[in-house]
Amino acid sequence: MALVTTAEVCDANPQLILSGELRALQPIFQIYGRRQVFSGPVVTLKVFEDNVLVREFLEEKGNGRVLVVDGGGSLRCAILGGNPVVQAQNNGWAGIVVNGCIRDVDEINGCDIGVRALASHPMKANKKGMGEKHVPITIAGTRICDGEWLYADTDGILISRTELSV
Repeated sequence: MALVTTAEVCDANPQLILSGELRALQPIFQIYGRRQVFSGPVVTLKVFEDNVLVREFLEEKGNGRVLVVDGGGSLRCAILGGNPVVQAQNNGWAGIVVNGCIRDVDEINGCDIGVRALASHPMKANKKGMGEKHVPITIAGTRICDGEWLYADTDGILISRTELSV
């Protein structure tokens, strides 16, 4: 999304917004990581207070993808920490969006990757390996499916059914 903001994308595509092809997430996420602007194809994951599957995904090659994790909006523990974010950066992930908490904020803020989360929390998550991969999720008032495209900048986060030609 070189030099085109999410606001400009919205202004230029009212028909895609009306049809639901282009959707904006509610502005509930904090910005972390050094990469404030990122985009890529979405990989979805649904977990609750468990980070085993999050870590497994980020151990894979990212190939410019964005991991979108529905953590149920839990504010009771962090489901993403510094080590997996460093691994995601090194494996070529463009970004990570977490409907839940993260920890190791200073370490994450040093990484060249985009991270969005509800808040930070010092307590770690469970390690049971429970969750669902590649399923439709609903976070921040928006349904998101595996394979859709995510565009994030300091104005917000957009989801598109297809890659936008910007």
